[in-house]
Amino acid sequence: MPHDPTADQRFFQATTRDFLADTVPIGTVRELGAAGTGFDRDWWRRGAELGWTAMLVPESLGGGTISGRPMTELALIAAELGRACAPGPFVTTNAVLAGLAPHADRLPEVVTAVATGERIATWAVYEPGRGFDVLATRGDGAATQARPEGTGYRLTGVKDRVEAGDQAEVFLVTAAGPAGPVQVLVPADAPGVTVEPAWTLDLVRRTARVSFDDVAVPADAVTHTGADAESAVRAQTLTAATLAAAETVGATGTALDATLAWLSDRYTFGRPLASYQALKHRMADNKTWLEACRATTTAAAAAWDDDDPATAAEAVSIAKSYVGAKAPVIAQDCVQLHGGIGVTWEHDLHLYLRRITLGRTLYGTPEEHRRHITDLLTAA
Repeated sequence: MPHDPTADQRFFQATTRDFLADTVPIGTVRELGAAGTGFDRDWWRRGAELGWTAMLVPESLGGGTISGRPMTELALIAAELGRACAPGPFVTTNAVLAGLAPHADRLPEVVTAVATGERIATWAVYEPGRGFDVLATRGDGAATQARPEGTGYRLTGVKDRVEAGDQAEVFLVTAAGPAGPVQVLVPADAPGVTVEPAWTLDLVRRTARVSFDDVAVPADAVTHTGADAESAVRAQTLTAATLAAAETVGATGTALDATLAWLSDRYTFGRPLASYQALKHRMADNKTWLEACRATTTAAAAAWDDDDPATAAEAVSIAKSYVGAKAPVIAQDCVQLHGGIGVTWEHDLHLYLRRITLGRTLYGTPEEHRRHITDLLTAA
């Protein structure tokens, strides 16, 4: 989501936009929602072929970036997915790859399969009844425990709000070990794993509740332990929060564009609605807030690419908290400005309101990220 993308980045963005327009127009999104299908697997593989999952993967495994700034380019794609209200596990897949990429040489088959779309991997991090406290797994009070057994672990507990959990083949699970957090890869069909699809406000952004009943985890499925796990979880958090913010910005932009077109086309008392000063002021406020959302998200992606962990942690929380606070307000005002038609099922505006509302909460609410900013300032 750079302010001035390069020619290659603009081509990458345009290719994605055209692909989404051809394959998942808003009518198809409605059909997927009505059918209870999160996304089509062949469609996801085609998206992976376009490079949606390649940015964080080493070139030796078929990955790579356009300009050497992977998060900036991923944010471009996230915004397009939001703009189209498109399905797919884009955010959670790239969060998983952010954690696995440093160890890609140990897990080449898994990384390659996820990056090519052949396997769906998702991050199981949320604990039931808890918010997005990703390092809360340190204590014995965590719901999901990894108990050492031989060279591996036994996994017991529950994870909820697992994105695309009902369609995933493998879970990257963040659990509590005796010496700190542990991350392990668990196949969805492993003995002791139970997946229950869960309802979400978004028609195609599905989640699941995943239970682990004394699941055996061999040594080669352990990806991170201790300080290494904390580092990986932070990278995954920054990735997921940045891309969720970028997707929300894209969805909000579409809602605002549709509202501007409506105000220009709709007449009352012989004048277009867009000619009324009070409505102009409201749209000016919304546009200003949207540009600020876009700017903070761009800064977050740039800080990630600059490989400055302290700056990135603050910038990402600023973006996620600001976007999460302002985007729903903009979307709600768009609904109000549409009048009665804005609250009908037939109008597409509610699809974007649903995406924006869910995006506000996933991977940290504004309140959670503000507390994170406070913690960073206190530590400094």
